[in-house]
Amino acid sequence: MTWRVVTDVPYGNACDISIGTEGDVSVISFASDPHGGPESLWFCLRLEKLTSEEETESVKLILKYPENMLGASDPRKIRPVIRSQPTGNWRRMEAGVPEETRDGRLQVVWTLERPDDSIDIAFCYPYGLPELESLVTDTDGYWKLDRVGVSQGARPLVRLSNYGDSQEPRDGVFVIARQHSGETPGSWVLDGFLRRAATMGSEAPFVWAIPLANMDGVEEGHYGKDGYPYDLNRAWGTPPMRHEALVYRRDMERWFSRCRPAIALDFHAPGCCESSGIYAFLPSPEKYPEAHAESSRLAMRIGDELDTYAAEDFARVASYASRWDTPGFTSHCCSKGLISMALETPYSQIGDVVLTRRHYREAGSRIAEAVVDFLNGETGGASTPKTDIYGIV
Repeated sequence: MTWRVVTDVPYGNACDISIGTEGDVSVISFASDPHGGPESLWFCLRLEKLTSEEETESVKLILKYPENMLGASDPRKIRPVIRSQPTGNWRRMEAGVPEETRDGRLQVVWTLERPDDSIDIAFCYPYGLPELESLVTDTDGYWKLDRVGVSQGARPLVRLSNYGDSQEPRDGVFVIARQHSGETPGSWVLDGFLRRAATMGSEAPFVWAIPLANMDGVEEGHYGKDGYPYDLNRAWGTPPMRHEALVYRRDMERWFSRCRPAIALDFHAPGCCESSGIYAFLPSPEKYPEAHAESSRLAMRIGDELDTYAAEDFARVASYASRWDTPGFTSHCCSKGLISMALETPYSQIGDVVLTRRHYREAGSRIAEAVVDFLNGETGGASTPKTDIYGIV
């Protein structure tokens, strides 16, 4: 049986593709395309059957060069998602089997038993404009979707907000996701955050949300971390080093003028095999002692609310070597007097719990609860949010 691999799909990314057979088993191997970055991570591809026999053989799917992906310390924790075309729902694949080639290279193997004629496979659950539009629809138009500028590739940059018609000052929260475009858990957690905020009525803060910050990277299937010409999350200095950072800085000024600016959160995902739980990167205590102290208080409240979703060492300060010495989003926010942090959500699992979109959204909902409690001066323990707001499993 003959198959082909298609990468001209939404968020497509795969390279070094080869297709062969082992007996009656088709063998399809591929690698994650770094798309100009120093490390790879994201992949997304479609397998299409070219013949129409009634009997469908197994497919051996091989991910090449996982050691060149960021954080691939345990390839068994690379758990891609798969769906049948055209109407299937994304679901997690089983853990792959690491194999070593005769010359010592590593690869990860999955066996797809009797696959459908057309299937999509991605590193993690994709999130793009269709999911964003579903969020707006599902929350009955609570969130206003506006264009605030264009990307370096001339794509519209969008923002969600709940500005409404009220002129009464409210505490303001600025949230952003996908500065590194392949880090889709960040968007799903933000999705849950925004769905929960939409149910809070008058208790909701004044929210300005950038859900797809690196829009070009999202659409083009980039991983987006440390890529050239500049990592978006290292481009927030003066002057900004990317047009998107300039757009978001100026949009943040609009947010400042309409609320009591208080908190800024940046939603990310870590290395591809991390599984200890969600954790926060706080501002440097040496550079921003006041912001670090206040952010530590908020982190304690978020960690308590996340409960089993949180890593044991939840509040951290980044100590890894950076390829850039220019300010990131958190540093820019600290310079503006905001409580700020980055939140890192694993791609595939926390402990032995394999993560679904429902888990991501629940984590985001809990973060929203913690933020509102913090703004209200409350320091209670973890609560269980309503479960009817998450939608799909």
